[in-house]
Amino acid sequence: MTEAFPLYKDTSLGGRVTPFQGKWPFIDDSAYVFHGAQVVGDVTIGAQSSIWHNCVLRGDVNHIKIGTRSNIQDGSVIHVSTHTYPTIIGNDVLVAHMAMLHGCTLMDNAFVGMGCIVMDNVTIEPDGMLAAGAMLTPGKKVGKAELWVGRPAKFLRYLTDEELEKNRGMAEHYRKIAEQHKLDSMGQVADKPYP
Repeated sequence: MTEAFPLYKDTSLGGRVTPFQGKWPFIDDSAYVFHGAQVVGDVTIGAQSSIWHNCVLRGDVNHIKIGTRSNIQDGSVIHVSTHTYPTIIGNDVLVAHMAMLHGCTLMDNAFVGMGCIVMDNVTIEPDGMLAAGAMLTPGKKVGKAELWVGRPAKFLRYLTDEELEKNRGMAEHYRKIAEQHKLDSMGQVADKPYP
């Protein structure tokens, strides 16, 4: 009798990781994958990044790579394009609730708003922002510090210095709140509760 191959493993925070064709996700020890999240196949999640409740990251027909301190917020879906476009997410990236990313690249400090759709071969350059509810159609490029809005999304204006500072600070905010959730899940009390 052969030993049963595990169908999945659970993270310390209740997220679920599953292999595809023998390839397991790689999740840094300091990353947060919360309960309800599903991470499948060729997915890499960097240090202090957070994958929130009920997200799905499916790296089966290509790979997904997430850098450090990025956050994928509740209910978001990340997939890839077969043998053509992986999904690459840089450092300190914000992906807000219920976003859908497919075969795209989000560079450092990019911000994808709630309910957005980002399609194949799209690039959002550093500090680029896609407003809530927007849809980026295939092949588009959001330039550095540009704000795009609408369905289909179009350039609206450049972000102000104040907006850029606020957006950049959100990655650290999500890291801190993820750590608070982790402490809570272990029944511990933070010395300084956040927020």
